[in-house]
Amino acid sequence: MLGRKGKSAVVSLLLVAALLVSTVAVLPQTASALPSGTPTKATAQSQLDSLIVKSEDSMTGYSRDKFPHWTSQGGGCDTRQVVLRRDADSYSGNCPVTSGKWYSYFDGVTVYSPSELDVDHIVPLAEAWRSGASSWSTEQRQKFANDLNGPQLIAVTASVNRSKGDQDPSTWQPPRAGARCAYAKWWINTKYRWGLHLQSSEKSALQSMLNACSY
Repeated sequence: MLGRKGKSAVVSLLLVAALLVSTVAVLPQTASALPSGTPTKATAQSQLDSLIVKSEDSMTGYSRDKFPHWTSQGGGCDTRQVVLRRDADSYSGNCPVTSGKWYSYFDGVTVYSPSELDVDHIVPLAEAWRSGASSWSTEQRQKFANDLNGPQLIAVTASVNRSKGDQDPSTWQPPRAGARCAYAKWWINTKYRWGLHLQSSEKSALQSMLNACSY
């Protein structure tokens, strides 16, 4: 039988668990792992409402080299390899990963070779540049390009990633309808965490996607 201190500890743990459930959504998914930190619909709405809406900044001076990416994460792994391992249903090899099984969340395609995959920046580097990152230091842009602390990186087929390019949700959304709710939440959360602004057409598209979310 639990004493008073034991009961208090149990209550505290239950409260923490309830708080986590209230702020992080549970994703319907096929892959064994997807980017962590997906907000609930209510949290994503609050984050979207707080973002500054303004015209996009100039692309003058932009280069992908301004965002050093796929940096070392230790153990012989760079950021790309970490994401490939995280998002795989199964894989062979350590770093680099040599083969495995991946479900590409955007288009619903299953692939078995890492050469068929890109690691997508949910908010593309060029989009970040014209949304405020042009004023960042190189160090901050590097952290953004290698962000493993939120839902900013995901392994998807190279073809679907390249069809997206640097477009925002007003002109490109995942072809698989079931991926659009999570995609909107990931986009919103990334812009919110990094203090990036958005344009009005982008916000309208995100709002429509969020309205259609069931979770």
